[in-house]
Amino acid sequence: MPSNARILLTGATGQVGSELLPLLEPFGNVIVPSRAEIDLANPDSLRELIRSVRPRWIVNPAAYTAVDKAESEPDLAYAINAEAVKAIGEEASAIGATVIHFSTDYVFDGSGTTPYTETDPTGPQSVYGASKLAGEQALIASGAAHLIFRTSWVYGATGKNFLLTILKLARERDTLRIVADQHGAPTWSRDLARMTAHVIHQCEALAGVRPLSEALASLSGIYHAAGSGETTWHGFAAEAVRLQRERDPESKLATLHPILTSEYPTPAKRPVNSRMSCEKLAHRFGWTMMDWQQSLQDVLAELSVTQPAEATR
Repeated sequence: MPSNARILLTGATGQVGSELLPLLEPFGNVIVPSRAEIDLANPDSLRELIRSVRPRWIVNPAAYTAVDKAESEPDLAYAINAEAVKAIGEEASAIGATVIHFSTDYVFDGSGTTPYTETDPTGPQSVYGASKLAGEQALIASGAAHLIFRTSWVYGATGKNFLLTILKLARERDTLRIVADQHGAPTWSRDLARMTAHVIHQCEALAGVRPLSEALASLSGIYHAAGSGETTWHGFAAEAVRLQRERDPESKLATLHPILTSEYPTPAKRPVNSRMSCEKLAHRFGWTMMDWQQSLQDVLAELSVTQPAEATR
């Protein structure tokens, strides 16, 4: 990779972006625009920035992720999740940059009981899912070299996510009712970031002295990148609470009760089946995503350092 190469990283304060930043720095000069520099709801600001920076890589974990709110804010969801991605793709194509973009299991309709592959028919059931699918399609149509990583149930030790919410509520309440008929796999944000860095390294090694976009012609496409294994939201929460009790036997944590999706209605419809096969990722790039139970243990260990048990009582 050229020593003066630039990597444009969006959403650097988000769950995935904050994990990506330190891992991308060894590859070149990472450009992290502030909110004042780009407005993701205004594609023109993105276009101007890309033309100014002329990056070799554009890594885009930024997204509108308020799944339920998107039902009442479809224009904003599409602006950020589709129109912004279209702008990124078109500008990347014009300068020969490669785009790494993150998508979601919500592009599927959630039917069936087997893991989705990259070639399975899509059928989003929510505005969020439809806007993310539109972003995928726009990036592919742009002609830019691209790697789209669909993931699911992202969480980590920072930010806003299901794990941190459950741990907080488990300390505050006696009982919690958790959906137990939606199946998938939690994905650690750091594992996603490590995978991304690994893929960039492999792509650069493959490119050698050739133009990067030319070298990646056969690799461009969609890849599934979700945690290994399978559970439900209730199973995820129950394992997190069990491990917390092991770490701090004196703590008082809520009892969890499994419920059906129909007992917890939300504005946006959630996929019942979020299972995704990651065999293509393993075959093309030699990367196996972490088992969700192992990553959960690692995240809780990190939380035990940043949030000692005594401080959470």
